Amino acid sequence: MTEQGLPSAETLLATLTAQMRAQVTPQTGLIGIVTGGAWLAERLHKALGIAVPVGTLDVSFYRDDFRDRGLKRKVAPSTIPFEVDGRDLILIDDVLNTGRTIRAAMNELFDYGRPASIRLAALVDRGGRELPIAAQFIGATLDIPSAQSIDLEQADGGGLRLVLQPVK
Repeated sequence: MTEQGLPSAETLLATLTAQMRAQVTPQTGLIGIVTGGAWLAERLHKALGIAVPVGTLDVSFYRDDFRDRGLKRKVAPSTIPFEVDGRDLILIDDVLNTGRTIRAAMNELFDYGRPASIRLAALVDRGGRELPIAAQFIGATLDIPSAQSIDLEQADGGGLRLVLQPVK
């Protein structure tokens, strides 16, 4: 546990890796949602020995609250360096909450083609769903007050850590 009472992100990543190991093939496509999900996807890609290059999605333009929220400071390009049609995909996010980011990611994915399947991996599931979305692979389920957000950050030395922040 960290000083904020949160589990170690590195331990949760190991849990996720173990859950996913028997469920992936070298041809499974991993796609991380920018930014935390992309960091996780890179680490999972290496740990699981997947041959297909890792993809990333920035769902900023696909969010249903785009008009209310506007753009983030930095919008990264989405990169899917493999054929989506007919491929089994695993979408990776750091924190699963309302499900709206995942809905946006699936909308964007279908612009690239029609996958055979899409499964979801999340380092943390904090509940609070507004859409019927569930992860197949979860590092931990945590009860976080709605006045706080839980963020994944890169620590010094390249490791990952979870931190609690007040909702902005």
